[in-house]
Amino acid sequence: MTETSGKQLLHLVFGGELTSLESTDFKDLSKIDIVGIFPNYASAHAAWKAKAQATVDNAHMRYFIVHLHRLLDPQNG
Repeated sequence: MTETSGKQLLHLVFGGELTSLESTDFKDLSKIDIVGIFPNYASAHAAWKAKAQATVDNAHMRYFIVHLHRLLDPQNG
């Protein structure tokens, strides 16, 4: 395990094709793209942005950032 400076704030980046533009329901859960878990928001945002830009031609494709640190420690999130 590597040493990090500051508090580790885990973020999950994932996405997939939605059933409609007005919802967050995925068309096929077996095709969810798990991009990864990142140690801070900046690196998660960079990964999210790269995936979002790579799929810009498909309006139904969406990527999300989940603040895992808020789920793991809700009092300090």
